[in-house]
Amino acid sequence: MKIIYYSIATLLLLSFSSCKKFLDVNQDPNNPTKVQESLILSPIELYTTTQIAAGYPAVTTAYWTQQLALNQESPNIDTYRITPTDVNNTWSFDLYPAIFYNLRTMISNADQKGSTAYSGVGKVLLAYNLAVCTDLWGDIPYSQAFQALNGTKPAYDSQETIYKVIQSTLDDAIAKLSSTSSGKAIGSDDFIYGGNLAAWKKFAYTLKARYYLRLSKAAGYNAAAQADLALAALQNGFTSNADNASITYVGTAKAENPWYQNTLPGAGGVVLSSNLVNILKANNDPRLPILANQGSGNDYIGRTSGTAAATDPTLYATVGTFYGGYIDGNGSGAAAPVFLATYAEALFIKAEATLYKSGAAAATPIYNSAIAAHMDMLKVAAADKATYLAAHATLDPSAPLKTIISEKYIADFLSLEVYNDWRRTGYPTLSVVQNAFKPYIPQRFPYPSQEITSNPQPQQSIATSTKVWWAN
Repeated sequence: MKIIYYSIATLLLLSFSSCKKFLDVNQDPNNPTKVQESLILSPIELYTTTQIAAGYPAVTTAYWTQQLALNQESPNIDTYRITPTDVNNTWSFDLYPAIFYNLRTMISNADQKGSTAYSGVGKVLLAYNLAVCTDLWGDIPYSQAFQALNGTKPAYDSQETIYKVIQSTLDDAIAKLSSTSSGKAIGSDDFIYGGNLAAWKKFAYTLKARYYLRLSKAAGYNAAAQADLALAALQNGFTSNADNASITYVGTAKAENPWYQNTLPGAGGVVLSSNLVNILKANNDPRLPILANQGSGNDYIGRTSGTAAATDPTLYATVGTFYGGYIDGNGSGAAAPVFLATYAEALFIKAEATLYKSGAAAATPIYNSAIAAHMDMLKVAAADKATYLAAHATLDPSAPLKTIISEKYIADFLSLEVYNDWRRTGYPTLSVVQNAFKPYIPQRFPYPSQEITSNPQPQQSIATSTKVWWAN
């Protein structure tokens, strides 16, 4: 659905006087500000898509998974140079104050009024962003993080504990969204589903499946058991592309898709990686001209990260307009959607879970349906889709999971899930880029410098080479 755009800055409804501590809130706790839930929901949704799903976390991990590349000399972010200062804003402004604190306020206010619709939607968004936060850092503060505004130094909860919170939060959301007495109805302030609570329930169930399968290799968890849970959740999840969770931007000045802003000339040379482009070319993938814009030589050329910067970066392919990319003289990418979850992803989850439970033969038709769903979302011609599926219809008998995740890598273009899948499964196979700042692809973000200063905790010494708990 199209949104009415407001500046991100004006949409932060609770005033924050400083980013030095993520709970440094300019508000009298004895006289808290009461803000209508309808005024909180819109900015939270925009923060989630603009700052998180298509913001610094998504851009960074798209470099590391070699979907994007940066036409700059090493060291830089796509050659794995990331510092505690680099992640300050994501943690200390976007996630904790702007999203978590405001969501908890919205949910609390809604519960006090019996507004189950706002409470349920808020809990879905809370679970989504909690997962992003713990997936990037591992252990994070949560249970103690919002108890007071008096300088308390909250301990970190384990990632396993956070995952239990995520699932229970989604269960609460589903119960709220199923309530017959929903209080005030949600409408145009919901940029994702326009107040369609049935769609929000499908989203919640799809997220449950995503996070169940995330633990397929976690210590103390079993892939088959997690697959059972994921398959059960998907029975109530997305059933078509009409269910996709996304926000579509207006496209006018200061209301553009974030990827459009990222790929504008002068935005730093954000182009497509040779890794991605070469995969698409080798597979004769009909999605190539949709995922990518040609470079100035009327060809699709990806950049090899870590090599010398090209004096003319326009020779490289860039993000296609469907996902928000820029084309000179064509502003269509500015009005593109940002996706939080898709039907294609749900089918890939189902294919992987079915592989664990019933083997490759049972997973194959679901895998094919997942590819088809993504091509349908992109409006690939039926004949081209059929040709591609005929050529890629079977799973590698020696490594069927590799086939599933390699195709999911394309269907989840620019999604944080690509990074999560790579860390969890090892697919697609990625090599350390040339002239890398670090001799490894980072497995996590470093903890922010502002957080280290204001709330020192033992976990903050963990190296970015150390896998998060569920990736072990």
